[in-house]
Amino acid sequence: MYPVRLFTLTALLLTGGSAMATSFVGTTDAIGNSLAGTAEASSDATSSLRDDKVVLAARDDAASFVASLGAIRGAHLEAALLHIRRQQPDLQADDLQLARAILSR
Repeated sequence: MYPVRLFTLTALLLTGGSAMATSFVGTTDAIGNSLAGTAEASSDATSSLRDDKVVLAARDDAASFVASLGAIRGAHLEAALLHIRRQQPDLQADDLQLARAILSR
């Protein structure tokens, strides 16, 4: 009777472990895909502004803004965000997404 219990316990452990791994993979895939979509949208939005002097001048401010999760807002970043939104009024990105896009250029 002991080998049957051991076999059953082993089967349960293996099944439970694979279910958790599948759930984890599904969750990380969903998060990764949503972040990739956000990055792609904000990157596309600023692709035409890569050589723009206003945007280039805002890189240091954008880095501070991203690192502080929006607490530090420099004048160059404010000017760049305003400039980007004037250039692309239909843009649906928040300030943090745009700051990350400025840094990723």
